Amino acid sequence: MHRSGGSLLLGGLAAALFATAGLAGPAAAEITLVGASQFNEDHAFTKTMREFERLVSECYTEEPIVWEMHLNSELGLEKDYVAFMNQGLSVDYAVASPAHMSTFSKMAPLMDMPFLFRDEEHWQKVLEADALKPVADDILERADIRLLGYAGGGTRNVFATEPVTDMAELKGLPIRMQGAPIWSRVFDALGAAPSVIAYDEVYNAIQTGVIKAGENEAAGVEQMKFYEVGPHLALTKHAITVRPLMFSNKTYQRLPAALQTCIDEAGPKAGKHGRDIESGEDAKKVQAMVDKGWIETHEFTERDKMLEAATPVLEAYAEELGAAEVLANIQAIE
Repeated sequence: MHRSGGSLLLGGLAAALFATAGLAGPAAAEITLVGASQFNEDHAFTKTMREFERLVSECYTEEPIVWEMHLNSELGLEKDYVAFMNQGLSVDYAVASPAHMSTFSKMAPLMDMPFLFRDEEHWQKVLEADALKPVADDILERADIRLLGYAGGGTRNVFATEPVTDMAELKGLPIRMQGAPIWSRVFDALGAAPSVIAYDEVYNAIQTGVIKAGENEAAGVEQMKFYEVGPHLALTKHAITVRPLMFSNKTYQRLPAALQTCIDEAGPKAGKHGRDIESGEDAKKVQAMVDKGWIETHEFTERDKMLEAATPVLEAYAEELGAAEVLANIQAIE
């Protein structure tokens, strides 16, 4: 009887505790989302992701979200983030170059072609009109990665050992190109002499006379000290970068519908935030290098001729990628 009475007493206490807990409600579950950046908190890409986090947290209040950001290449490089997001492992969101998605999507490199945009105004209009949606759809289908918005905004120019101001001075110029084939094709059509050289070998290649020029954004010229060997910056403005804010679709599909909606709404706004930061920083970095006497800038007087020579090459390449209609739509935006 004693044992039975004790059981009744314990059962009553347990019931009372359960009822009290029921009144308080169950503890809210946490949702953890993992981001990755090659850079520190000061970089435009990291700031883009921080804005994304802020907007989503402001929108979604049903459960706490824990944002776990790994900086300074702690989880590898951009190509690794893309692989992780494709697998639904380790990284849920990141900003990365479209080139790293080319192993999944043939159309992805279109976003990073030289002369894709006529100028910064055209670049902004294309991104705001979501003219790259067919490319994003292809990446979602083939890489299982969602493109939420578009950061970027670095303007790429030619740095060289001597001034380059027109097509005649560009002709025969030994210039380093990145690995994507379209870059060498375009600069070959412009009359230059492009060659693919590893990024970390560019400084030495100019110093030893293997090449006389390269092309990059202001941040790259500054970071790699290319101004020491190529102090003449030709303002060719041949490319404006597009850097997608990406999210693993495998992670996305596991999330509550309300959170998915908040993610979809936050992506374009965070991308715009990143574009505003980077496009503004780019001009400031160029001016800072001029002010320090590191570089001398030169207007390229025949940019219209560059665009004219590049267009047939771009159109042929877009045809190869299955993206001719996408390119035509981009070119049609006024």
